[in-house]
Amino acid sequence: MSEPYVRIFDTTLRDGEQSPGATMTSAEKLEVARGLARLGVDVIEAGFPAASPDDLEAVRRIAIEVGNSADGGRVPIICGLARATKSDIDKAWQAVQPAARPRIHTFLATSEIHMQYKLRMTRQQVLERVAEMVAYARSLCEDVEFSPEDAGRSDPEFLYEVLAVAIRAGATTLNIPDTVGYTTPDEFGALIAGIIQNTPGIENCIVSVHCHNDLGLATANTLAGLRAGARQAEVTINGIGERAGNTALEEVVMALHTRPQFYGLHTGIDTTQISRISKLVSNYTGLPVQPNKAIVGANAFAHEAGIHQDGMLKHSLTYEIMRPETVGATQSKLVLGKHSGRHALRTRLAALGYALDESEMDQVFERFKHLADRKKTITDADLEALVSDELYQPREFFALDGLQVACGTMGMPTATVRLRGPDGQLHVSAAVGTGPVDAAYKAIDAIVKAPNTLQEFVVHAVTEGIDALGEVTVRIEGIDALLQISPQREAEVPRTFGGYGADTDIVVASVKAYLAALNKLLVASGQYGSVEQSAVQPV
Repeated sequence: MSEPYVRIFDTTLRDGEQSPGATMTSAEKLEVARGLARLGVDVIEAGFPAASPDDLEAVRRIAIEVGNSADGGRVPIICGLARATKSDIDKAWQAVQPAARPRIHTFLATSEIHMQYKLRMTRQQVLERVAEMVAYARSLCEDVEFSPEDAGRSDPEFLYEVLAVAIRAGATTLNIPDTVGYTTPDEFGALIAGIIQNTPGIENCIVSVHCHNDLGLATANTLAGLRAGARQAEVTINGIGERAGNTALEEVVMALHTRPQFYGLHTGIDTTQISRISKLVSNYTGLPVQPNKAIVGANAFAHEAGIHQDGMLKHSLTYEIMRPETVGATQSKLVLGKHSGRHALRTRLAALGYALDESEMDQVFERFKHLADRKKTITDADLEALVSDELYQPREFFALDGLQVACGTMGMPTATVRLRGPDGQLHVSAAVGTGPVDAAYKAIDAIVKAPNTLQEFVVHAVTEGIDALGEVTVRIEGIDALLQISPQREAEVPRTFGGYGADTDIVVASVKAYLAALNKLLVASGQYGSVEQSAVQPV
């Protein structure tokens, strides 16, 4: 347990995707997995294969395409989650088997409240099930992780017993989850220390920690667990996950990176990729990153107070404990303009980490020229938003072909929308609303006919000035009838869908975001069949 290396186990594609509205398509999951591999994570928990056939296929595709390619670094372990049942474990193995380094992760609750009310099992029955299912998983896969669910509220003495059984059955990693975010750092650190001291055979396993953020203590608990001897941290990009979320990868990694003298631990993460993967996950899930979010928030390296600005001008260390470049953030303002050519644009995009083929370059360059005609100065943030909007969006069933709005104090807000449909035909509709965005959305609804409820609408500017490029993220909820949700399919069909759009015209950005969410809803409904993703491959 003295090894100072900490494995980073990323569960963005499994636990993170359980955030309401964060469901991703298989193609989006694959792109995120590629980004995680470039980031240098040790383990990618690619999904819960037993949840649905689509989830199984997504995990299998990641195992094949990411689990066998170093992509400039080492090949990550590809992991699938399974309940402690043979059918779940079989599906997990089917999904991860093609990977060069597969892992099965199985779990069973050990707290009294879970055993009594959820499992309706005795302690002895739990011990027997753990022994049987971990052994079964090990008979299929050499790398098996076991988690005693709700360990944070479990009796430590019983935990020692359960974990010892799991070790004897063949578990190679023991994950200790604070499933409901109940513990404090002192408690959680003591729990990990007690497990390491009192569990027979623990020296042959890696102890992992998986913390939730219900009390805002996920990162603090994870770091306490690592100080107590755990050597794997289970995290998500941007801290997304069930309820209040999971431990944020960027926070744990940068705490260890920034305070090496205190923790004496290190990871294999390429920190310069953090901002990029944060943006990618935010765009795909439709969950915006709060401005004051540590490490990746828009204000993480911003200084407004006069005292702070004076200190920064004299020496950056006065108010910054890390440089923005360390996490891949940029402070560049003057980058490109309307007189710039393709070579200059390609060079700058490469410096930002994007490698585009010719067709993708054509798309981005055309959008760049249109943007440059409207903006005097184009910044790196503009370029990243432009690339995200143009290339990180699914191919659309319905695409925006034209938009005109009329609004103000003298009349009723009206919008006329022209969409290109799945049949290639143009469809035009006009509507009146409470504002231009509401009117545009009503006009779109009249064409698309996909009933839904708008749950969230967020607007923010990514650059300064009156000509700033605006970003919009939306979340919508589809009705069960459209999604054909039956009690048997309730767990496998998402209800909420995120969308993202960017444009100098905020109404246009709003329409793009809404259409992106509607297209995902249509995929889930099966109304037009499945759709594939076309996405740029960052370096």
